[in-house]
Amino acid sequence: MPEGDSVWRAAARLHAALAGRELAVWDMRVPRLATTDLTGRTTLEVVPRGKHLLARFEGGLTLHTHLRMDGAWHVFPSGRKWRGGPLYEVRAVLGTADRTAVGYRLPVVELLRTADEDRVVGHLGPDLLGPDWNADRAAANLLAAPERPLGEALLDQRNLAGIGNVYKCELCFMAGATPWTPVGALPDAPRTAVRMAAAAQRLLAANTGPGEGRNTTGSRRPGRALFVYGRLGLPCLRCGTPVRRADQDDRPTYWCPGCQSGPHPD
Repeated sequence: MPEGDSVWRAAARLHAALAGRELAVWDMRVPRLATTDLTGRTTLEVVPRGKHLLARFEGGLTLHTHLRMDGAWHVFPSGRKWRGGPLYEVRAVLGTADRTAVGYRLPVVELLRTADEDRVVGHLGPDLLGPDWNADRAAANLLAAPERPLGEALLDQRNLAGIGNVYKCELCFMAGATPWTPVGALPDAPRTAVRMAAAAQRLLAANTGPGEGRNTTGSRRPGRALFVYGRLGLPCLRCGTPVRRADQDDRPTYWCPGCQSGPHPD
């Protein structure tokens, strides 16, 4: 599931393949951009912003894409068979003389002026993996609606950009509060909010490097990479209580009733 760490890695792969090189292939397979052509232009950089990807080209244009739930970018040597899904799922192709970047199942593909990027990312809070990261500001955003459930507040990209459902569940576990706990009801809420924001940044940063998958526990033992996410019915890694699951805002949400206090669905 794409979250801030996986989007950061995707941007790094695309930047390494395209930046500083002239486009030999520009193939947009979405109706609105089907007739556009940026071949011959140089890719300046590819950067992440929260869960958004911004590919900037000479001439002041930016290709904005978003992976949402199951989108993906793959990079292949030119001439190599593409592997990432059936061809009808391809939404964008960017190619240089020796590399081809293929975007699969992208729900958002749009071309805009680089000067207008704020139109699509200006609403985002501090980026957990970006140069604007500020834990105090992120905490203040979380606390601005003290009645809001913690899980919902963490997922709101206007508060802090980059957290998805996996990290939401893991951060709530680490804070010892259920995702349905109002932010203002956290013990010593101002300090706890800052600690959670800082922990979120550490977790995402730790998962930007190469590895065998997302890890929040520090354990390399099979089945113990995450504290609660995806562990329905399995014993909590700390207390042994079976992990539970319920939907929060239509997202499967995991918690340990032994380690996490606060309200939760019956």
